[in-house]
Amino acid sequence: MQRLFTVIRWIGGPLLAVLAGWRWGLGAGAGVLVLFAAGPALSMLPSFLILRFVPPAPGLPVAPLGDLLHAWWREVIAVTRVFNWQQPWAEHAEPDFLPPAHDARGRRGVVLLHGYNCNRGLWNVWMRELRERGIPFVAITQEPAFGSIDRYAPDVDRAMRALHDRTGLAPLIVAHSMGGLSARAWWRSQGHAFDRIHRILTLGTPHHGTLLARLGTTENARQMRGDSEWLNQLAREEPQRMGSQFDCLYGHCDQIVFPAETAVLPGSRVLHLPARGHLQLVFEPLAFERALQLLEEPELHALVV
Repeated sequence: MQRLFTVIRWIGGPLLAVLAGWRWGLGAGAGVLVLFAAGPALSMLPSFLILRFVPPAPGLPVAPLGDLLHAWWREVIAVTRVFNWQQPWAEHAEPDFLPPAHDARGRRGVVLLHGYNCNRGLWNVWMRELRERGIPFVAITQEPAFGSIDRYAPDVDRAMRALHDRTGLAPLIVAHSMGGLSARAWWRSQGHAFDRIHRILTLGTPHHGTLLARLGTTENARQMRGDSEWLNQLAREEPQRMGSQFDCLYGHCDQIVFPAETAVLPGSRVLHLPARGHLQLVFEPLAFERALQLLEEPELHALVV
C-alpha cells in the first residue's frame, strides 16, 4: 500500500503539470509542478504553528516560533525520507540480526517497534548501527496496520522470546509513537512480568493520548484518543510503579503527539528534546545514545514491585 501511494505521488505531480501545460500553457504547467513539490511541506506547516496556541507541559515554555520553524523543515526532510523511500521500498533492506548463540550469549538485544501507519523500514538507520556494534535486534512490521493495538502483542512476544532465547537476557524495547502503546499492551498480555523485559524507551509515544487522534477513524487511532476507554483501561490494569521501567523522550515541537506531557509516564525517566518534530525523534542521535546506555544498565526488575 505504501508503495502504491509513493508511486502516485511521484507520477501524479509531473502528470498534472504536463496536462496543465498542454491545456493552459507552459506557465500553468510549471505552476502545478511547483505546487506539487511544495505542497507536502506547506501542508505540514500549520500543524507546527498551532503548537504556539497549545498550553505547554508543566515547566516548559510555549514552543518558540524559531524552534517550530526549525522543527518543521527538519520534519519535512524526515517525512520525505521515510515515506518516499525507507518504508515503501526498503522495508526489508536491513534484516533482523540474530547472531549464533555462542556469539549472542550475554549481549542484550533490542526489539524495535514503529508507530502508526509505518513499518519496520522506519528503523533502517538504527538497524545498521546496531549490527555494526554486534547488538542483536528484531524489528517487526505491526499488522494489521489499522487494527487494534492489542493485536500486535503476539508478534511483539515472538520477537521478545527470540532475543531472550538467543542472548539469555531480557531485551530492551525501543518504540516510536504508537509502538510504545504496543509495548504496554504486550506487557499487559504477559501479566506485567518484569523479568521478561529490561526497559522500554519510548520516542514521542502518546501514553495519555493525543488531540490529533480525534481526526482518526481507524481502530488504533480511536484507541489513541485521550479519553479512550482503551487507554483508560490500560492504565487501570498496570502496576502502580510501572513508569519506573520507562525512559520517555519527547518534545514540545512534536506536531503529532500533543500536548507535550501526554508523551510522559509518571515515574519514568524523561528527556526533553527541543526543536524536534515527531518523526525526527527517531533520527535524533541522543535517542540512539540513550538506547546504548540502557543496554549497559543492570537489571532493574528485581527492584520493581
